[in-house]
Amino acid sequence: MDERTEGIVLRTRLLTETSLIVHWLTPDLGRVATVAKGARRPKSPFAGKLDFLYHADFSFQRSRSGDLHALREVVVRDFQSGLRKDVAVLSQASYWVQLIEQLTETESPVPKIFDLFRDGLKILAATGSDNRTVLAFEVKLLSDAGLSPVDAGESLSLGAREILQRLGEGDWELLLKLRLSPGQERELTGFLEAFLRTHLDRVPGSRSRALEKGTFQ
Repeated sequence: MDERTEGIVLRTRLLTETSLIVHWLTPDLGRVATVAKGARRPKSPFAGKLDFLYHADFSFQRSRSGDLHALREVVVRDFQSGLRKDVAVLSQASYWVQLIEQLTETESPVPKIFDLFRDGLKILAATGSDNRTVLAFEVKLLSDAGLSPVDAGESLSLGAREILQRLGEGDWELLLKLRLSPGQERELTGFLEAFLRTHLDRVPGSRSRALEKGTFQ
């Protein structure tokens, strides 16, 4: 029997000349990998429906022997066209994907992380690349994964500590109203990098690219 859920495409890769492996983030099943057989054929029912960050409803049949399942049907909810207008925006979204992959398990429900990612992508598409959203996503994702950096911020200055808490608790629109001094930006960026290094095997190299814009003012 087919299972149905919604998901955001984290990445795709070739399996054969005509088929793709599609990795999804879903709220109820966590990260799921599916095979889209014949997806690269021009007349495939999957044609134009499977690309990086697409948000879709889909169905799949579970494999009896592994964790690579057969994709059955895809109905795209959002092609995320707003994310494809700027390389900096895609760099930021790609960094978020790498963090999610490091902080989540396959096929383990992550409804809060899914909502965070979905809503963060909407803000990113609407406002463009912004260091505030990079750092806020790190704080929120780590907190949702049970690794709250807010609780470890005793070494920060009072102002940076207050902003760290607001990054973790505030909604996206309010976060974009935050104004940080250059010193607070450097302090928080360095603190979160050290926190990530402590709790992850490695910090994705894409973090530096995601933080190139420097929009604090």
